[in-house]
Amino acid sequence: MWSVDPRTGKPREQVGVEATTEDVDRAVRAAHEVRGALADRSVRAAFLRTAADLLQGAGERIVETADVETALGPVRLNGELARTAAQLRAFAEVVDEGSFLDIRIDLPDAGAIPPRPDLRRWKIPLGVVAVYAASNFPLAFSVPGGDTASALAAGCPVVIKAHPDHPATSELCASLLREAAAQVGLPEDVVVLVHGFDAGVALVRHPLVAAAGFTGSVRGGRALFDAAAARPVPIPFHGELGSLNPVVLTPAAVDERAEEIGAGLAGSMTMGAGQFCTKPGFVLAPSGEAGDRFVGALTEALSDIEPAVMLDHRMRDHFVTGTDEMTRIPGVTAPVTPAAGGPHTVRAGFLTVDAKTLLDGEHPSLVQEVFGPVTVVARYDSRTEITEVLSQVPGNLTATLHIGERDQDEDAAPLLAELTPLAGRVLVNGWPTGVAVAAAQHHGGPYPATTSTGTSVGATAIERWLRPVTYQSTPDHLLPPELRDGNPLGLPRH
Repeated sequence: MWSVDPRTGKPREQVGVEATTEDVDRAVRAAHEVRGALADRSVRAAFLRTAADLLQGAGERIVETADVETALGPVRLNGELARTAAQLRAFAEVVDEGSFLDIRIDLPDAGAIPPRPDLRRWKIPLGVVAVYAASNFPLAFSVPGGDTASALAAGCPVVIKAHPDHPATSELCASLLREAAAQVGLPEDVVVLVHGFDAGVALVRHPLVAAAGFTGSVRGGRALFDAAAARPVPIPFHGELGSLNPVVLTPAAVDERAEEIGAGLAGSMTMGAGQFCTKPGFVLAPSGEAGDRFVGALTEALSDIEPAVMLDHRMRDHFVTGTDEMTRIPGVTAPVTPAAGGPHTVRAGFLTVDAKTLLDGEHPSLVQEVFGPVTVVARYDSRTEITEVLSQVPGNLTATLHIGERDQDEDAAPLLAELTPLAGRVLVNGWPTGVAVAAAQHHGGPYPATTSTGTSVGATAIERWLRPVTYQSTPDHLLPPELRDGNPLGLPRH
């Protein structure tokens, strides 16, 4: 595997080798053999905190390595490193607190209909988890990211398939996670790293892999999802595949603050060169003078954006060719043309189209995610057009509604109700590109946003790697300590 500088397109160094099927087998078996070492919750919590400390201690080296492989810049990467460490520590707190075990106890009742025996339910780890690292977040959604942190918190060892865009960063972070394991007395093989496309396919098919987490493209994720379902013993595949993240602007909103909304959209859609999974890629804006002011503000803001380097040249080329094809669709105009900015960069832009043009469904590319700094603004004339266009929008991670603030906006409630079925997180008067790590967070949504109902961000991400088990009429001394009479571990119970 070669580490490549996206600013120049030139290989930097060879990092590791592509794993063979035999290599993947050894990696999975090594992780499977040490799964019992993660049984102690206090050790797991210490492991996660130690990993956070080691990552931050090596912060300068990590950021430098990630920057030359991704061109994301030190400011962004330092922030991502802080987020990565924070979510590791957050999962350590989840492990300590214990409610993720979802302990439920029903005492026997012979008078119930039907009679009820002694029932004690909790959740146990699934086993080895395959983690597929993301391209656009080399830390927070990759080797030390949320899938890894939540799986380890659940008590599952991980085998991580590194993303080819940042192999050196992946190797560095994996070595730090393995060092953290050793420091707290765990086997290093609770975390194993492999490289290569074939390794990714072999991983999801391995009989000892119990579940998988993926962040990436619809095409790649769907292929792995289908492979997971086609196994002799199918496994859960929690894939984050793609999201348009629609935005609806009410007439009242643009009347009040067209310029503010235009500038805010420009900042959100170009963050990280438009390579966030929550980038707002489609906007429904009203026709008329206020809508024109919004378009003018967006034009002005994007005209000042400097060309940006994308994560790799393949993504750059797809952006350039894809947006060029979209500009050729009849009825589409480009107030600021998204295009190549040079041999290694792209220029941000946006397209406009009448909402009526979308109603025949003949131009599906206008309501599909485009990776990079571009968005489509559809101008509507009526409330009915909003509903008809939204009916063509696929499932999303987020949906955003901008409403009037000074007086009650009569469009707010019905539009919020229309957007809710489309996304896992619905925002009002904000922008979706910030995803807080919190107990109430949900980073998922209807397909193709994700392939399950789980979240990959926040405390409940741990639930993806657990399964419930109920013990019936089991003598107390045979029960796990977590379920015994007297609650000897002091855990939350229902």
